[in-house]
Formats: sequence, C-alpha cells, structure tokens
Amino acid sequence: MKKIKTALLSYGMSGKVFHAPFLEFHSGFELLGSWERSKKLIQLDYPDVKSYPTLESVLEEDVDLVVVNTPVGTHFEYAKKVLLAGKHAIVEKAFTTTVAEAEELAALAKEKGVKLSVFQNRRWDSDLKTVRQVLSDGVLGDIVEAEFHFDRYNPNLSPKQHKETANAGAGTLKDLGPHLIDQALYLFGFPNSVFGDVRITREHSLVDDWIDIVLYYDTFRVRLKASFFVREAIPAYQLHGKKGSFLKPRGDVQEDDLKLAKKPNLDRWGKESIELEGIVHTDIDGSTMHGKIPTLQGNYYAFFDGVYNSIANDTIEPVTAQDGVRVMQIIEAVIQSSAQKKAVYL
Repeated sequence: MKKIKTALLSYGMSGKVFHAPFLEFHSGFELLGSWERSKKLIQLDYPDVKSYPTLESVLEEDVDLVVVNTPVGTHFEYAKKVLLAGKHAIVEKAFTTTVAEAEELAALAKEKGVKLSVFQNRRWDSDLKTVRQVLSDGVLGDIVEAEFHFDRYNPNLSPKQHKETANAGAGTLKDLGPHLIDQALYLFGFPNSVFGDVRITREHSLVDDWIDIVLYYDTFRVRLKASFFVREAIPAYQLHGKKGSFLKPRGDVQEDDLKLAKKPNLDRWGKESIELEGIVHTDIDGSTMHGKIPTLQGNYYAFFDGVYNSIANDTIEPVTAQDGVRVMQIIEAVIQSSAQKKAVYL
C-alpha cells in the first residue's frame, strides 16, 4: 500500500481530535508532523513526527497531502499555497470565506492535477447515516419537510479570539452552518432558493451566533437551525413525509470519544447508545409502524479512506471542491437574504 505522506497546518483541537488519530490509524497514511506556531505539542502525542516552524518548511518537505485546519479566514491563502506547490489538500469547513475563493481553489486544483477535498466529516455521523438510510428506504413516502438542528446551551463567548473577533470567517453561519448545509445538500441536492435569518444573541458577542435557514425545493422545504440558547433540545433531525415521520436526537459519540483520547477502530467505533435511537411512525404495506430504528455505526475513517483512494487510485474525493463551492453559494445567499429580509433565488 502506497503511504501518503501527510502534514497538518495546526495541532490544536481539530488536529489532535479529528485528524491525527485517523491518519495514524489508517495504514495508507504517514503523518509527518504539523506546523506549530507557539505551543509545540504534536511530539508529545507522536514522538516520531516533526514540528514545522513555517508553512514554507511544510511545503519544502516530501509531503503528498496537507490538511488546512487553521482558522477559516486563512483557508484560501494557505490552501492556494499548498495547491500551487503541487500538493493534495484537505480543507476544513467553512471551505473559504466567499464563493469566489472557493471557485478559484477548485479551478487551481484541477489545473495542477491534485486532489482537493473539504473536511465534512459529519456526513459520517451515526445520526446522518441513519437519516440517509431512512430516506433511501422510502418508508416516509414523499418528503414534505425536514428540519435539522445543531443546538447547544452556552451563553459564554469562546476563549479562542479568532472565533469571537468580527472577521470574514467568524460566526455560527460559517462554523456550524457548513455542517448543516452540507448535510442538507448531500441528502436533498441543491435548492431553488434560500431564505436566511442571521442574528447575534449572546451578550457582548461581535459575531453571529443564531441562524435559521430555509431551503426551498420544488415539493418540499428543509429548515436548518443553530442556536446557543437551547437548554432543552428537541430532535436534531425531523423528517415528515406523506406516509410518516422520523425523529432522531443528536447522538453521535465520535467527537466526545476522540476528546477523551479514545482511538478509532473499525469494530465498535461510532456506536451510540440505544437510548438515542430515532423514532419512526409510518405506514408500511397497509400496516402502521411506530417504534425505534436502530442507529447505524458512524465512522469518520470513511472520509480518510475516501481521500486515500482518491489520491492512490484516482477516484473522486469523498467531499469534492465543488461540494464546498455549493455550500459557500448557500452561505452567501443566506447573508444576502438576511440583509434584505427576503428569499434569494439561486
């Protein structure tokens, strides 16, 4: 198996939690190290890797793949340098700060003949995998409406300055928004038009922290919401069709397990508690079904395996640059809609 030599551009929470464990576990990758600006932490966890002092020192290395997991406002600049150096890239969400930046990166990757993928790991959450299966099985009939939430209760501002300083990459719309939007587009395709409402609700906040987005399709609607003031959560996934409904609380365990330094595997990894199984109430062959649906196993390994195959076997990326462009198109439409207080046609 060809080893894909990989470097991270930061070793904060995302590098430590979401990337390094899977790059170490997957036999097709070799983790070379990470660019670290001040704190030198990666060698505490991976003694045999390097801590790079600059981006240039990363790109001068014999590296095949670079993970751009820095603040959103830096994604375009750093990813462009990576692609110009002829390296493959994974870029975290939000892909960029504008559609124009996203389109430029997509075009550059094509020009250079390298792979460019957006890190939308939550396509492989146990929750969404189960929702996708329910839709695929057709047990709800024609969908009338769906509503996805990414809610929490946390009125306090983040200690991470880049998250709370007014800048082009800050705010919930470009933090949790890309997850919700990507999931909706992944399941339902690109909508006809968008309505968006973006607000600031936390005291002293300088960035948006509440979003309400409606995606308009020909025969159904999809609503996406995120808030910092939901102390009693409702089901994170609500789907209603002409035959029935499916309700599912957010239950994926992967992020929490990774934060506890649990190592990914292909057996019990991503198995959530049965108490968080979703409820289906529908008609099947003339009989009413009302009960719980077993939750599928989540595993972010599938994203990294897809990246490996895209590079080693020239397959399509698991989340393409064009997927990233489409998410940014929705985000820009939401910003325009919220400012104009009307729907925006795409």
